[in-house]
Amino acid sequence: MNTFTGKAVKDEAALIEAKTGVKITDEWLRLFRARRNEALERDLVAIPNAVAAIREIHARLKGRIACASGADRHKVELQLAKVGLLDCFQGRIFSGHEMPRSKPHPDVYLAAAEALGVDPRRCAIVEDTVTGAMAGVAAGATVFGYSTGESGHSGPGPLLSVGVARVFSDMAELPALLSGHGLQAA
Repeated sequence: MNTFTGKAVKDEAALIEAKTGVKITDEWLRLFRARRNEALERDLVAIPNAVAAIREIHARLKGRIACASGADRHKVELQLAKVGLLDCFQGRIFSGHEMPRSKPHPDVYLAAAEALGVDPRRCAIVEDTVTGAMAGVAAGATVFGYSTGESGHSGPGPLLSVGVARVFSDMAELPALLSGHGLQAA
């Protein structure tokens, strides 16, 4: 998990093949994504307090927030719809799959900031992986690390080591964190 968390499968195909012997073909990716999407539809639940936090931030910033993910657009939209937040990001969803380079490069965050008409240095980014945090820091934004110690999220130490401003473990803290820094969300 530590090797691949926060990284796009397409970007890690050579390493996956070297470690498993499985060739990552277009057909393999299609079947993988179908299984993944089925599992997300069946099992995905919102992070505790995340929906309320995002709705508060969305209202406070009059909708000037974006979702910038390393995942493919279908996955991002599926997840946002499943937890009831798609309307907060409609028209402001950015996928690393649609950028010249995915995370840890800053391209997806720079595209989101540009679309919002905001200097990246005035943006706040919330990340739960080292790969994503590195991208946010490289974009020049203030990055807040979300870490609960659960599988699939990077730990506080690794997040702090790549330059996040602060690590938090409860999404209910997020609106106050953003207010305290006077930043715009991206």
